[in-house]
Amino acid sequence: MICSCALAIIPNLTRSGRPYGLVENVITHPDHRGAGYGGRMLSHAVEHAWQHDCYKVMLLTGSKRPQTHAFYQRAGFEASKTGYQIRRIAPRPE
Repeated sequence: MICSCALAIIPNLTRSGRPYGLVENVITHPDHRGAGYGGRMLSHAVEHAWQHDCYKVMLLTGSKRPQTHAFYQRAGFEASKTGYQIRRIAPRPE
């Protein structure tokens, strides 16, 4: 496998009942990073969300790497919200 992500389409009560997309678990095999596969995959996920009438697509990252943030920005995402989470189990070490 070269790259993968999960797209969840979430039902919604606001925005006239239009759903939103949530992208999770974005990964590209280290040997294939920088070749455009991840960007094309995210583009496909976003297009799939638009086809399902999502009003937005969002993702969260726990990465502190500037390269990761730049990758998401090149893919059209913007850092415009603050995310919070609560975990049942302790987070794994980075």
